[in-house]
Amino acid sequence: MKVSNTPDHPVTDEACKAATGKSFAEWFLVLDEIGGLEKGRRDSTSHLYDTIGTKDAWWPTTIYVEYEAHHGVKKKDGLAEGYSICCTKNIAAPVQSVYALWTDLARFREVFGDDATQEVTEGGKLACGGGCRATFTRVRPDKDLRFTWEHPGCSAPMTVDVMFQENKGKCMMNVMTSRIQTRGEADGLRNAWGEALNRLKALAEAS
Repeated sequence: MKVSNTPDHPVTDEACKAATGKSFAEWFLVLDEIGGLEKGRRDSTSHLYDTIGTKDAWWPTTIYVEYEAHHGVKKKDGLAEGYSICCTKNIAAPVQSVYALWTDLARFREVFGDDATQEVTEGGKLACGGGCRATFTRVRPDKDLRFTWEHPGCSAPMTVDVMFQENKGKCMMNVMTSRIQTRGEADGLRNAWGEALNRLKALAEAS
């Protein structure tokens, strides 16, 4: 699986103003006026949604994450909270079948689209020809997987949660990645995981 690290839109003042009516700097002043850091992400991002007048999460989320970066907000590990992305796919197959497909190495390679390897045990490793690498930190069969994740060009390790949820005889797949440090990495991962889940869905429903 290859990740492009390319944002869907340029993260620039010019692009921000063209899309939202204000530059990043101008939005930072708006957030300062409402006490954006004290309000936190949910309330501040909601304010941005309402003010911009959009249902698209891209710009409100980007503005707030960049606002935290502007103020140097860091977690205890010295990294920003950054971006989170969630890819969801409803697959017309039982949870057990989808989980078995994911954990079957030959089929997993078809999902990742290259010569991937994985050992699905806690402490086990995942790697692929695109240069990604991960370590499983939680394995709960037919429920969820958690692993740390890095790919070429990423700023820092991040956390991936893969959830297999029963939904009226089907499997609702959720792949959530958190602590992503740049918008480009977030968009690249969302696109790459979306493509991988499309392949997983096709394989599972054809079985």
